[in-house]
Amino acid sequence: MLFGVGETGLLCACAGPRNLGSYGARKMPGVRVKEVFVSLQGESTYAGLPCVFIRTAGCNLRCSYCDTTYAYEGGRTAEIAELVEEVASYGVELVEVTGGEPLHQENVPLLVERLLDRGYTVLVETNGSYDIGVVDPRAVKIVDVKCPGSGMEDRADRENLRRLGPKDQIKFVLCDREDYVWARDKVIAWNPAGRSEVLFSPVHGKLDPERLAGWILEDRLPVRLQLQIHKYVWKGRDRGA
Repeated sequence: MLFGVGETGLLCACAGPRNLGSYGARKMPGVRVKEVFVSLQGESTYAGLPCVFIRTAGCNLRCSYCDTTYAYEGGRTAEIAELVEEVASYGVELVEVTGGEPLHQENVPLLVERLLDRGYTVLVETNGSYDIGVVDPRAVKIVDVKCPGSGMEDRADRENLRRLGPKDQIKFVLCDREDYVWARDKVIAWNPAGRSEVLFSPVHGKLDPERLAGWILEDRLPVRLQLQIHKYVWKGRDRGA
């Protein structure tokens, strides 16, 4: 299902080429990363595909269900050229830059640009609190819309909904029925005849996927049910998976 809204709505798929300005003008700066690894993509419409993950360190939010709290602090600082070569060593064409929160670091858009220039398909998974307009439009942005259960609902940059491009995806992570109703009403208000994919994901171990599937079917809601498949393949493993 694709997604977007015009002049009077909340969501618009009107992103075009953007001037990355100061990001492109810097010398090759460093990015603080927690880990780099290859695994299967566990979420998004790319789920199941081999993918190199660059997990950046640091995050400005504290969602109630966060499963990567170890990325809040620490990490190593790596030059962008070094990271690009590290990615190349895995021999995989799909790359995800995630966190933590990748846009918490101002040099990450340049890393994304360099990876795209090398021909990689690049996904940027962001919590939606920073301006996604700084990210090269060639990348696929996967943007969280924080539901009430996250405790971070008021931290979103709502203008990001107007910065989405046709390849981008919107993700709702749901804790319970209250979150579902909240997200459902947003989708209905935004009009599902637009241009960005919408994903509904249950918090693993908290919301039964079967219940969520039933709600979606009952409402005939044009969204994609998303499960974190890595949590089923590698049970109990919280890093490098």
